[in-house]
Amino acid sequence: MRIKFSYLLATGIAVGIGIWMSSGTVVVGGVGDGANAVPAPADRVNEGREEAFKVEVAKLVALDRQSVLEVRGRTEAEAKVAVRSETVDDVIRRPAKEGTHVSAGEILCELDPGTREARVLEAKAALAQAQLDHDAASQLVTKGFTAQTRAAQTQALLDAARARLKEAELELERTIIRSPIDGTIESPMAEVGAQLDNGGICATVVNSDPMIAIGQVSELNIGQISIDMPAEVSLVTGETLTGRVRYISPSANPDTRTFRIEVELANPDGTARDGITALTRLALPVEKAHKITPAFLTLSDTGEIGVRAVNADNRTAFYPVTVLGGEEDGLWITGLPDEITVITVGQEYVGDNEIVDPIFKTAEVTQ
Repeated sequence: MRIKFSYLLATGIAVGIGIWMSSGTVVVGGVGDGANAVPAPADRVNEGREEAFKVEVAKLVALDRQSVLEVRGRTEAEAKVAVRSETVDDVIRRPAKEGTHVSAGEILCELDPGTREARVLEAKAALAQAQLDHDAASQLVTKGFTAQTRAAQTQALLDAARARLKEAELELERTIIRSPIDGTIESPMAEVGAQLDNGGICATVVNSDPMIAIGQVSELNIGQISIDMPAEVSLVTGETLTGRVRYISPSANPDTRTFRIEVELANPDGTARDGITALTRLALPVEKAHKITPAFLTLSDTGEIGVRAVNADNRTAFYPVTVLGGEEDGLWITGLPDEITVITVGQEYVGDNEIVDPIFKTAEVTQ
């Protein structure tokens, strides 16, 4: 059997390469062959790990923070009453005018009494007759000249006559429409000569003292508000009034998950008007918080926002925080111990429970 030349050539080359490799020197990539050669990258990393990573740190101390909750809303008059007619007739006199102040009981409109006065006189005469009949029947019963039922019948007629008189007098009184509250008359009013139906509006009276500022508060902040809490209300018209919280809704709006609050404002001179856009500021209880620059913040492996701090053993630890609000010179946060040393530079390059070499630097925002 003849062996092909190509097979012999391949076998010879393979044997030659094996002999060359077994007799040569093994060269590791990245490793120099001299005494002063640069170490391999893996060796340099291992050597670096033996030295603690340097980070800049600053000591933070918690401060008392007086936060202010701003609630946007509008003003609302204490009372706004549409004074309506309880009978039907024409307006014959209108003593009050739009824009004037009236007291409770003052006349707003007078309607034509028509035959109502005559009905009152008729009812009075009927009552007098019924009273005479009842007195006579009562005397006859006492003397035994008539039955007890006759006296009861005249008593019933007497009671009916009294009821008719009261009804006639009430109908006459309804022609005089009076203001039920103190306040200012809002335009428009019923004109003289116009007919008012039962339920027709003679005038609308607005009582704006006190004025109420209403707004909606988030469910996250409603627990910080209490009855009688002082408030400052700025109106879009430029006025600023002070007052106190008088009402907090016991239940949230199902659509917005907010709670209605009302702030009562003294308004004796009518400075505040009904329906004005208002900004209410409520001073919340003082709380401990830290003020930092946003650059101090970092994220944990799970995505929580917080700061990375260094303990007494120079080991790192992550603290989640809650951002309360921002100002021009920093952020207010909570969730930290009263005193803490936080990493200000290098927090992104270290993990939790690592030993670091802290270099102290005065915090940019500590007060």
